[in-house]
Amino acid sequence: MILSERIARQTRTLLDNGKRIVCVCHRNPDGDAIGSLLGCGLLLRQEFSNRDVRLLCIDPVPESLCFLLSSMSIEQSVHLTSEDVILFLDCAEPSLTGIHHQYPHCFDQSWNVINIDHHVSNTRFGKVNIVIEESASTCEIVLALAAVYNWPLTCEIATDLLTGVYTDTGGLLHSNTTANVYRTVSALLRSGARHQLIVNSLFRMANMSMLKLWGRVLEKVTVSDEGAAISAVTEGDFRATGAKYSDLAGVIDYVNAVPGMRFSLVLSERDGKVKGSLRTLHDDVDVNTMAGRFHGGGHKKAAGFAVSGRLQSEMRWKVMSTDQVSAEEDSLPRSSKDEVDSSGGRGFGSETSFS
Repeated sequence: MILSERIARQTRTLLDNGKRIVCVCHRNPDGDAIGSLLGCGLLLRQEFSNRDVRLLCIDPVPESLCFLLSSMSIEQSVHLTSEDVILFLDCAEPSLTGIHHQYPHCFDQSWNVINIDHHVSNTRFGKVNIVIEESASTCEIVLALAAVYNWPLTCEIATDLLTGVYTDTGGLLHSNTTANVYRTVSALLRSGARHQLIVNSLFRMANMSMLKLWGRVLEKVTVSDEGAAISAVTEGDFRATGAKYSDLAGVIDYVNAVPGMRFSLVLSERDGKVKGSLRTLHDDVDVNTMAGRFHGGGHKKAAGFAVSGRLQSEMRWKVMSTDQVSAEEDSLPRSSKDEVDSSGGRGFGSETSFS
């Protein structure tokens, strides 16, 4: 992967002139978000040892990623100023950061922002945008930056970056596993990345709560007339199993493995929103476009979205907006309202529904 001289020069100029450096990843972080945040942050701390380098993610690090040594150094709140150089990692658009309302100037190109990402749906909100869509992960791009500036990799940094590569390629199983991915993995292993630590932590450990949650997801899978494998998880499912939202990660790959399916969709309720994860194995299906209908995005074969509302299950699922829920409940007698509130939803949909 080759970065242009212009981008490399612009990036270095911003880094050299900032009073402080702050690295930020998206909320509800996955392995690529945390891996690129840690890897990039540690590289910058090495290079700019006399500067304050902070790491920010507004949501906690998932338990499954706490094996990464510096994960405890990630903060959930950092006060940002116009004197900072701010690097956004794996953030396709402002709302995914969770700080877009508090710091709008991060996203209007008036502040010194470097946007490092690999999503097709990236909105290029930075003063410098290093968006390489053909990369399987943001961690690959961070490694390319390190190579451009001849920044040395430690065993810890290599492990952080390899974690992101592994998670975004599904352990090198997904179709985005290119020749460059294998070159990246090779370079990171030569730098001391702890391969077995990553594999054991990510792919060989499962708590009972997660297994129970996955059981509910797989039990609910239905197949639509359009050839979609669809399942959903309500807040009640999370409560009943004792699982965390992060425990849902990875289950969609099993839903997507149903033979003959065009694409898969897993919906989940959390914090007053419905989140959708979309996957496909077919070259002629674009789930990024599907997610875009709900103001989401990602990649052609893997994307997601979030809308305010809840799930309703009828013989099909539909996503109901918050306004629709309020209007429906206002029209119900008191006993019916109580039933809706306590059950966590009776069905699923938006005026777009998935059979």
